[in-house]
Amino acid sequence: MSVPEPRWKRRADALLGVPASVVLLAMMGLTVVDVVARYRFSRPVRGAFEVTELMLVVLIFAGLPLVSFSDEHAVMDFVDRLLGPRGQGRLQRCVHVVNAAFMFLLTWLMWRKADRIWAYGDATDVLRILYGPFVYFMAITLAFAGVIHLYKVVERR
Repeated sequence: MSVPEPRWKRRADALLGVPASVVLLAMMGLTVVDVVARYRFSRPVRGAFEVTELMLVVLIFAGLPLVSFSDEHAVMDFVDRLLGPRGQGRLQRCVHVVNAAFMFLLTWLMWRKADRIWAYGDATDVLRILYGPFVYFMAITLAFAGVIHLYKVVERR
């Protein structure tokens, strides 16, 4: 019999998953409206491609902490079979430390890139939506994923 998840973990899962689900639903809705408008009325939604691209960025990076929190990253478990339970635990902690380090490195690099993009005022071609806030969002979600991996290192199982 498995132990039920603590309430805070279910809430954190919902906090991370619901916004990603809303963005995905909005992407689907925009795509449907754009396709219908394009083929039925010969009037595509102006800037739909740009908005879809930006929503895809939000969806992917909003999903990153969710994947980290749920331990749903793609893994190769061929080494696990060679280790005992204690060795597997140590290996998992090492992997989380390495993942956290990479997430924080990517956070730093992404934040630097966001600063440059913000300084240039880069924006989309049609709707002139600024890229800066989206790149900052990417950096923040990378940092959040890094914090989650650090938590996983010290979490008691």
